Amino acid sequence: MKILHVVGARPNFMKLAPVARALAKHAGVTQKIVHTGQHYDEAMSESFFRDLGIAEPDLNLEVGSASHAAQTARIMERFEPVVERERPDWVVVYGDVNSTVAAALVCAKLGTKLCHVEAGLRSGDRTMPEEINRLVTDRLADLLLTPSRDGDDNLLLEGVEPSRIQFVGNVMVDTLLHALPMAQASGFREQLGLKVDGYSLVTLHRPSNVDVPERLQRICRALGEIAEHMPVVFPMHPRTRSRLADSDRLSLGRVRLLDPTPYHATLDLTAGARVVITDSGGIQEETTALGVPCLTLRDNTERPITVTEGTNRLVLDLSTLRDLALTSRRREKAPPPQGWDGRAGERVALALTNGRLREPAIEKLR
Repeated sequence: MKILHVVGARPNFMKLAPVARALAKHAGVTQKIVHTGQHYDEAMSESFFRDLGIAEPDLNLEVGSASHAAQTARIMERFEPVVERERPDWVVVYGDVNSTVAAALVCAKLGTKLCHVEAGLRSGDRTMPEEINRLVTDRLADLLLTPSRDGDDNLLLEGVEPSRIQFVGNVMVDTLLHALPMAQASGFREQLGLKVDGYSLVTLHRPSNVDVPERLQRICRALGEIAEHMPVVFPMHPRTRSRLADSDRLSLGRVRLLDPTPYHATLDLTAGARVVITDSGGIQEETTALGVPCLTLRDNTERPITVTEGTNRLVLDLSTLRDLALTSRRREKAPPPQGWDGRAGERVALALTNGRLREPAIEKLR
């Protein structure tokens, strides 16, 4: 059996890693990793792949940045001959980036079987490009592997045949559990002089937050106020840094700004934080797994399980952000959501190699 994994950005590699490791244990399975080059990330060095326990990409399509339409078209144009040449039994895509939907379209037109890992997530907000990518990919995929039970429900409500849907759990949690000892051994938090439960961590990059000057100004003001009471560290995404540089009206006060941090450094900061303030989808999951309070600066989330069963809270009114951050407390260790057990990658591998993963097998692996 030949499998092509398609990834386009660093978070995709986090989702791929446990699947690739699990499939490597199955005899007769060959794997190739296709990096579309949708996002260039200089932090993805040889050590990055070694730490994840996977090989470097076999192919890089080097599509680079562009508008959504242009980038998707470039990926399709460059990926189609790869599929025709390799003739895989499965193409596996991850998450909701443009590379995901572009590969799905190519596979649908060529009649190649497609598996979507992290299927069924919905925010209900079609102004988000990621939501469009999720909807289209899930409509085209032959095998839809969901990270949480609400994903199953969403797909069934959309009329997807039950035979195409399989619950496997959260592969990002696999990667977190695999990487956490190395992250804590890195000592990154200690190098910054930060104490466990003594600081807040900020990540911010979505256009709805950083491309709207008035909203960004209110966020910056609130972060500055929080920093008057406890340390605030802010590894700054290039997009956010650019927006701040464009305005002389924005001030972060005593907030400590950092360059973008590698995965292990970010995970070390997340695990030790008193509260995380973010607009990232993946960090909502990581904080739930770690028991760290999370304040998400969005009106909706495609990961509602992090609200109902986790530590996440949507901040609908920015005027409350300061008080919410200052009153947040880490929770005692609680049972994780179903399937967030570090073995989702194994279940994905079984689904691909056996064709259908039955419920008793899920229970056996838990």
